[in-house]
Amino acid sequence: MGIMSMESDAELAVRAARAGAAVVREMYGASLTRYEKGGGDFATAADIAAEEAVLGVLRAERPDDAVTGEESGESGAAGAGRRWLVDPLCGTLNYAVGNMLVAVNVALRDGSRIAVAASADPFSGEVFWTDGAGAWVRREDGRDERLIPSAGSRLVDLNLDPPFPHAPGFRAVELMAAPGFVAGFRPRVVSSTVAVAWVAAGRRAAYVTDGGPGLRLDSVHFAAGIALCEAAGCVVTGIDGLPVDRGEGGLIVAADHETHAALLELARGGAGTAAEGR
Repeated sequence: MGIMSMESDAELAVRAARAGAAVVREMYGASLTRYEKGGGDFATAADIAAEEAVLGVLRAERPDDAVTGEESGESGAAGAGRRWLVDPLCGTLNYAVGNMLVAVNVALRDGSRIAVAASADPFSGEVFWTDGAGAWVRREDGRDERLIPSAGSRLVDLNLDPPFPHAPGFRAVELMAAPGFVAGFRPRVVSSTVAVAWVAAGRRAAYVTDGGPGLRLDSVHFAAGIALCEAAGCVVTGIDGLPVDRGEGGLIVAADHETHAALLELARGGAGTAAEGR
């Protein structure tokens, strides 16, 4: 293995996420070429340029590590024990129509765990990051503040993007209208995993999405946010209440156990009673 720099993996993740965020910010508002992926999904020239910036930082400092990029796919040794997961622009449709709710996600999978992660907000200048032990937000001036989850806002972000692999048993759009949900929470729809980081930061009470299995270890979209929330002390499971890397899929991230229990009951079909006793 090559000689690595003295920069820690966590600091490298922050720097790489910031490099991608700088590109996203600089290209905002420009007329961007779209690259269709099928099924209504697409990338823009900003996605590709931001990923190149992130990968440039990672490859310069960790040339022997493997990488999975949202746009470029897998590179490096297939059996590498260390793999960086990169989503250069989470919220592409938002960005393409001039909405600033996006994130740049970078995470390092080391063996069977996510060791470090960073999620950058290109427009606030904040980077939410974890070294695996604690979780912080880094301001533009370099100050770090510890992330403290709180359910006080009662705001729950719901990812409503298809497909819905758990339908008809579970659909996030139906959860939003359930009497038990409305009695205790207020829905928001951001359509970017920046909202997952907001749960760790106390800006959201929870985040709920459908989706397939393997979200924690394999997903360029969710690995960073899940790692942040776990390090901050949030409750993180699939929509079945099992660990996200062992259950049927989906994701419930909640600021505390009470909020998680209420949303889990709703996801299981207890729409009319989950808010009782709140």
